[in-house]
Formats: sequence, C-alpha cells, structure tokens
Amino acid sequence: MNRISKKIKLGDTYLGGGEPVLVQSMLNIPAEDIEGSVKQAKELEEAGCQIIRFAIPNEKALSLIEPIKKAVSVPLVADIHFDYLLALGAAERGIDKIRINPGNIGDESRVKAVADICNKKQIPIRIGVNSGSLEKEILAKYGSPTPEALVESAMFHASLLEKYDFSDIVISIKSSNVNTMIKAYELASERCDYPLHLGVTEAGTERMGIIKSSIGIGSLLAHGIGDTIRVSLTDNPVKEVYAAFDILKALGLKTDCPYLISCPTCGRTKIDLVSLAKQVEERLRDCKKPIKVAVMGCIVNGPGEAKEADIGIAGGDGCGLIFKKGEILRKVKEDELLDELMKEIEKL
Repeated sequence: MNRISKKIKLGDTYLGGGEPVLVQSMLNIPAEDIEGSVKQAKELEEAGCQIIRFAIPNEKALSLIEPIKKAVSVPLVADIHFDYLLALGAAERGIDKIRINPGNIGDESRVKAVADICNKKQIPIRIGVNSGSLEKEILAKYGSPTPEALVESAMFHASLLEKYDFSDIVISIKSSNVNTMIKAYELASERCDYPLHLGVTEAGTERMGIIKSSIGIGSLLAHGIGDTIRVSLTDNPVKEVYAAFDILKALGLKTDCPYLISCPTCGRTKIDLVSLAKQVEERLRDCKKPIKVAVMGCIVNGPGEAKEADIGIAGGDGCGLIFKKGEILRKVKEDELLDELMKEIEKL
C-alpha cells in the first residue's frame, strides 16, 4: 500500500500527496562560478531533472539565485547550513525551497524568523539529517547513528518549525549504509506524513553509487515510500538524473519513455549485440513513447522470448530480424539493424 504524504507546493509543481515521484540533483560547480553553475543547471534541466539544488555557503553565493532562476524553469533549492541569514536572503531572492536544519541555526528567534518568511512566501523547508549531523545528545543516547537516532533527530528539527505553525516540511534521512537508510525511512514513514526525500548519501562513484542507490531508493519506492529522489554520485550530476529515471522506469513509476530489454548473449550470438544494445539505448534517450523495445541475440529465441515487446530486433549471422509483438516483419543486414529499428519506432 502506497504511503500518501502531505502535498506541498514547490514552485509551479507539487511534491507528495500521491503526485509522481520527482527527480532531483545538485550542482557541483564552485559557488563563486556563476556562469558555470548556470551552464550546469541548464544541462540538468535538459536531462530531465525536476528539482535543482545548489549550495549557498556564504552571502556572496546568494547571487547565484537570480541567474539560475532566469536560465531554468524547474524549482530551485538553496542548501544552507548554520547561517539563518542566508536562508532569509534566499527567501527574499525568490528561491523555491530551502534545505536547512532548524536546530543548527541558533536560538528560537532565528528559527521563528526563517519559519515566518517561508510561511509568508510559501517556501517549503527540507530538513536533511544524515549520520554525520546527529546531535550529541541523540548520539549519546543511541551510541551510534542508528535508524532510530536519525529519525529522532529529524522529528526534533521538524518540531522546532511546527512550534511556529510551519508545516510545509520535507524530510530526508540519509545514510551511506543502505540498510540503515532503508530502516530509517521506514520508521519515518510511520512517524509523520511529511513528504520524504530519498537518497543514499556518499554512495560513491558511478558504478557502486548506482548499485547502492538502486537498492536503497528502489526498495522503499517498491513499498510506496518516497516522494522525491536523488541519486548521489561522485560524478557528473547529469548521470544522477539518468540513474534516477532508470530506477523509476524499472519500478514502472515512469512510463512516458521506452523500456529497453536486451539479452545477455550466449554462444549462439553471431553479431556484436553488446555494442548494438548500447547504441539503441543512446538513440532512445530522448524518445517519449511508452513502448517496450527488445534487442535480442539470436533469431532462434529472440522473437519468442521478447514477444511482449512492441518492437525489437534479433541478431543472426551477419544479419537480423525486425519483429513486432513477436511477429517477424523482415530480415535485414547487420549494419542496417539499428537504422531499420529506429524507422519502425518512428512509425509507432
């Protein structure tokens, strides 16, 4: 059963409340490089990123907001630590969402100031808890960053905002340990109805980062938990966006795009299927058709095993078949397979 969270307005879109899961990423350009930040924000939007976050480490970095806002149309999130004045400044400059932990910004008057301006301007606040941000008291109570400790910290920060009638809250409880992350979000989903931002923090480089994120994010989404996701990779953030959408596609949560199936090849394979499958995947990158495309290694099993595919190709010896819903359309030369497949996809 899907968890239905509170619905929160975020720029011109909505987060939570049964809305589609939103994909987000974060700029990794130095904050002082406005031109580079704008360029990367555009690249992320072109890749399909639906929420873009960037760090505001100092007052000068507030100057990032207007140029990026003019360059892209997706909601922007200011990532702020400790300095509540930066949160106030970001709110004044039209940021769509603020990431800050209320317990880290000082006395209650500062928390109230941030809550008041965000209430006035309808700016949501994301509370971001991770293993390295736990309060000393909570860490002493649990002995280590357990799932229970992380959730208690998140609920504490939320209570500080609730005290000033602020409830447009999004919560993230990240850990680099996949099992801890999963358990923490499961507990949080039972403790509150705030939208949950899923992610495995410090997940690593592309290969391992995608594996850890797929397990952590994927298992939660499969059980109806999660409203927005970020795949954290030590790499180009555009790769984070592609990986996030692939997770959603694998779970059937994103259907406005092709779904590619391809066989792992075996001794019967007589064509370079590995290269062909990668080329098909790349050519389908910008396709918006909700179709299943098959790239199979042999004409013996290909059309049969992939008969549910809307369109597909199966390799032979220097040639291959184009098939549709398991029915063979025609035989073509190996070097024509890719182009002929794309022609058929265009007809669908």
